[in-house]
Amino acid sequence: MLDLTGKNALVTGIANNRSIAWGIAQQLHKAGANLGITYLPDDKGKMEKKVAELVEPLNPSLFIPCNVENEEQVQSTFEVIRDKWGKLDILIHCLAYANKEDLSGDFSQTSRSGFSKALEISTYSLVQLSGAAKPLMSEGGSIVTLTYLGGVRAIPNYNVMGVAKAGLETSVRYLAAELGAANIRVNAISAGPIRTLASSAVGGILDMIHHVEQVAPLRRTVTQIEVGNAAAFLCSDLASGITGQVIYVDAGYEIMGM
Repeated sequence: MLDLTGKNALVTGIANNRSIAWGIAQQLHKAGANLGITYLPDDKGKMEKKVAELVEPLNPSLFIPCNVENEEQVQSTFEVIRDKWGKLDILIHCLAYANKEDLSGDFSQTSRSGFSKALEISTYSLVQLSGAAKPLMSEGGSIVTLTYLGGVRAIPNYNVMGVAKAGLETSVRYLAAELGAANIRVNAISAGPIRTLASSAVGGILDMIHHVEQVAPLRRTVTQIEVGNAAAFLCSDLASGITGQVIYVDAGYEIMGM
């Protein structure tokens, strides 16, 4: 039985009830994990209020502002975890961003600043958070991130985010190689296209979803809860021998040639 009772889990990237991170948080809570939630702070506090109301039924014991572009906030987040929990067992990395203008049109027109920003938030942040989590995972742990097929195949309009996801998947392998000695497993879930706040910036996202529904073996795309189930599995002892992998949760679309 999948049981995460007694496990401390930090979930990043919840923006609203469409977020894949929200699906993951629900399934971790269902399995008995003690949740900590981070949110992206803004000047007016709108995101804090929105996310706080959403996650209230999950009764998180930590609710922390964390902008990964702010090194002090990252350090503060893990200091709070150390002081309040003492240890961390699970890290869920659901952070990705690219400028909207870089998610349509010609990839060759990606700006230098847009390229750097996409890779800093979408790719480097996994390395950054994993490094901060490592000393707190004193009893081993599981780190799970989210990727997409656009990291290994050219997907229309995915552009710079495809490069970021390719880097993310490579980072998973290097982190798994490093952290395995501490019994920390690192894996990625490659989810099928889901309409979220982040994906809505990709040009033609609805066409992508409809295409998957027509072509995928299951003749549908997937839900946030299905991705959440896979994440809960990867965070549990049932997946104790799995690390450095990209697990496709995409209704089988990845296997299709046409």
